[in-house]
Amino acid sequence: TFTGAIGTAKWSGTPLAPILEEAGILEGGIEVVFFGSDEGDEEVREIKMRQNFARSLSITDAMRPDNLLCYEMNDAPLPKGNGFPVRLIVPGWYGIANVKWLKRIEVRDTRYMGRFMARDYVTIREEKRDGKSVWMETSVGRTQIKSLVAKVTHVGEKYRIYGAAWGRPIKSVEVRIDNGPWLKATFTLTQEAEHAWKIWHYDWDKPSAVEHTVVSRAIDAQGNVQPTMDDPTIAGKHTYWESNGQVVRRIQIN
Repeated sequence: TFTGAIGTAKWSGTPLAPILEEAGILEGGIEVVFFGSDEGDEEVREIKMRQNFARSLSITDAMRPDNLLCYEMNDAPLPKGNGFPVRLIVPGWYGIANVKWLKRIEVRDTRYMGRFMARDYVTIREEKRDGKSVWMETSVGRTQIKSLVAKVTHVGEKYRIYGAAWGRPIKSVEVRIDNGPWLKATFTLTQEAEHAWKIWHYDWDKPSAVEHTVVSRAIDAQGNVQPTMDDPTIAGKHTYWESNGQVVRRIQIN
């Protein structure tokens, strides 16, 4: 068991958009490509190459005002393992967009098709069209609404269910026990930042001493509800990227 693989942090840095504006984006530019210092060997069509990690954003997405070139994390210099001396932070996108150890930024007039844009970190989904299977491949992009039951603790005569919610701005979280009604959870800790995790809990009064199922769902500010695993948007996926379906946990009460 280990901790610290994922979390919420405070990022400080320089807005990206003014730098792109000052540098000047020539007419015809369609994408901004961000290259990290980390590199590895790759072979494509029997051609061996040494390639840097890189991801791209459309001009429109790159110019969003909340994108940052970060040099601080939690009010301290950016740690080496988190991208020192500078990394990209793209709020509202999965972490793969947040290129670490940033060394070069390029504006291109063609689509960038590097490994981590076109082959790895790609969601593969099987969809039905006129009764036939059609395979769709899309690059991992914006975060989807999600919540998860993290643990259950014993507090007095009650059990407390804890979890987290993230993705788009979260309005509320609901909990369901043993396929019963959906019950509103309480936010234990909320951050002012729009994209920070929201920690929630639900007080479970005197559960019976058997195995129970517990599941949560998040609802965003626009009323969108976190889907179930059998929702077509989830069920057709053949990769685990961007999997934001409701996760049912089994809890044994003694």
